[in-house]
Amino acid sequence: MNSTSSLPAKLDLTGAEICGELDEQNPPIHLPNQASDAPLLALDIGGTLIKIVYFKESKEEGKNGNRSVGGKLRFVKFERRRLDECLEFIQSKRLIFRSPKGHITIKATGGGAYKFADIFKDKLGVYLDKLDEMGSVVAGANFLLQRIKDAAFTHLNGKRTPIDISPKSLFPYLLVNIGSGVSIIKVTGNRTFERVTGTQIGGGTMFGLAKLLTGCMSYNEFLKLSQKGDNVVLDLIVRDICGELVCQKQGLSATTLASSFGKVISSKKTLADFKKEDLASTLLSAFTYNIAQYSPVPSPGKRRRVVIG
Repeated sequence: MNSTSSLPAKLDLTGAEICGELDEQNPPIHLPNQASDAPLLALDIGGTLIKIVYFKESKEEGKNGNRSVGGKLRFVKFERRRLDECLEFIQSKRLIFRSPKGHITIKATGGGAYKFADIFKDKLGVYLDKLDEMGSVVAGANFLLQRIKDAAFTHLNGKRTPIDISPKSLFPYLLVNIGSGVSIIKVTGNRTFERVTGTQIGGGTMFGLAKLLTGCMSYNEFLKLSQKGDNVVLDLIVRDICGELVCQKQGLSATTLASSFGKVISSKKTLADFKKEDLASTLLSAFTYNIAQYSPVPSPGKRRRVVIG
């Protein structure tokens, strides 16, 4: 978190909860008892995106009338190529706390924390305190699963169902960390974990192909396109192969995905004939299916909780 070298900022997690609708992008976390002596700020500067978490205090005064108590942890992301916009955002929100007692440091993780350290120092006058990326990911997941109600959920057939996880039964679990690539981490305790496998085909690959196929210029634009499209236009499903009747006899779901982009093989259409929205939806479906099926591989035959984020 953003702090001077002599005064580390701390979080009061008492009563913490997710605000607003869970289906919203990046819903904030309400911290009703967090003191607002100093702004809180941390960064994850990855290969594709820059993620920011910061504390925004409430407008209400505390009981002593001198300061406000409570506020929200808010989450924002920028494409890494838009680093200047990220720096401007930090300045405009006044997220850097100036103190005469020492130089200012911001907790940061990811490869960009090393690559862009001099830029943050020159343009914002701050030092990046670089943290281990995998350790930060695990600590963040454990924080959400142990302290934030409804942070864990299943999402099946368009329905979100919260999962009640007891801290005593949380471990072990597999954490699938989706960034530019994908890492699958076996978490056995609050500070014990190991990376068991991964794949280079991740978010960076998906967005790169999305730019080539749809011409979208931002990650958000790609997601919006995918929400308006229909992957069945290009995807081959079981019904296309054996028909509805055979599906019923064999107990198969007719809409089960058989082959991503499979219908393109027999189609006479060219790339220009397909809607960008359908291309985006199909691409997103292909990657999410692949990652979901890849995730249980490290523990074949064992029942294990898998957390994807």
